[in-house]
Amino acid sequence: MIIESKINKLLQNLPKGLVLLSPWLVAEGYSYELQQRYRKSGWLKSIGKGAMVRNGDELLLSGAIAALQTQAKVSIHIGGRSALGQLGVAHYLQVNPKELTLFADGQFNQPLWFSKNTWDFEPKLYCTTLFSNEGLGLVDYTDGELKMKMSGAARAMMECLSLAPQQFSLVEAKEIMEGLTTIRPTVVQELLENCKSVKVKRLFLFLAEKADHSWFKYVDINKIDLGSGNRSLVKKGVLVAKYQLVVPKELI
Repeated sequence: MIIESKINKLLQNLPKGLVLLSPWLVAEGYSYELQQRYRKSGWLKSIGKGAMVRNGDELLLSGAIAALQTQAKVSIHIGGRSALGQLGVAHYLQVNPKELTLFADGQFNQPLWFSKNTWDFEPKLYCTTLFSNEGLGLVDYTDGELKMKMSGAARAMMECLSLAPQQFSLVEAKEIMEGLTTIRPTVVQELLENCKSVKVKRLFLFLAEKADHSWFKYVDINKIDLGSGNRSLVKKGVLVAKYQLVVPKELI
């Protein structure tokens, strides 16, 4: 009876679809032996080494992300185009609605339970360290009962630019930037000062100025390290002297 009341307490407090990681369960007072008994009894279902879901729950990618963030303390989140789509900024530009763009710290090694399972969305994962402070520009996001951190609009835009032009269209980036009318200049300032990519910083500032956003005049470019020398994004493009960027003529 004690075992049953213990599992009932756990299941009652669980968001639907949340992945449960064994080390976290141990820390919460559920030993490996107890976890094994719960699996044998049909309360929990293994989805790979060290990971389980409640029996009957759908395999939700958001449930995996929430577990990695809150239980394993991994720096991973929904970002880029997918975050912009969830925020209502770029939903009409989503190429594959079943794909979810994720960004993780450059040191992230995917656990097998994450990479080998078939989730409700297909993860498109980029491992990079774009900011000196990986927590900057993230916002709270809720998917059903699951809570997690996701890129806010300014950070998501910079994540898109980090993939340009090879993996993200510069013309699409220009269109998205034109829709970012309400982002806060204080957030933009902090992100740009902490961004490690000269290309991203120059491109973001160029596109923001081109879009003529009212918030742009509050960004202090003098506090942002823009590096030196010209950076070419395309061959036979046009040089934007102010930002030392060679861009496609379609952006001018």
